[in-house]
Amino acid sequence: MAAGIDLTLDCADAKLLAEFWKTALGYVDEPPPAPFRTREEWLAQFDLPEGDSAEDGAWLCDPDGAGPRLCILKVPEPKTAKNRLHIDVRVPGHGTLDERWARIKMESERLVEAGGAVLEEFEGHHVAMADPEGNEFCVAAASARD
Repeated sequence: MAAGIDLTLDCADAKLLAEFWKTALGYVDEPPPAPFRTREEWLAQFDLPEGDSAEDGAWLCDPDGAGPRLCILKVPEPKTAKNRLHIDVRVPGHGTLDERWARIKMESERLVEAGGAVLEEFEGHHVAMADPEGNEFCVAAASARD
């Protein structure tokens, strides 16, 4: 059996990035683990540094349970280099190259409206983008197995 994964994204503003990634992926806020009713209750069990709070993080999940969870955590240092690992946002549907490219372009435009930025277009294949804090990701067509 393969191991599952969660993705963790460092940031300066967890609320800002959570809203962007919920829009980008269709994710929702993940409920706190049982038996806790709130993230604050859950975090109280940890020895957090003074001043840290639930506002410093966001926990997102795929409402269908198919995708990995996304944990967004505030860190003191800024982003300084290109990501070594990035997210690929896959637009659904198949069809001709032109049809797939049109869907990729529409999705990248939607994500620009949500606060993302286009970094580079690789026409017919994918669009390299950045979220509101500069974390790189790509928009591409779904693979044949999706």
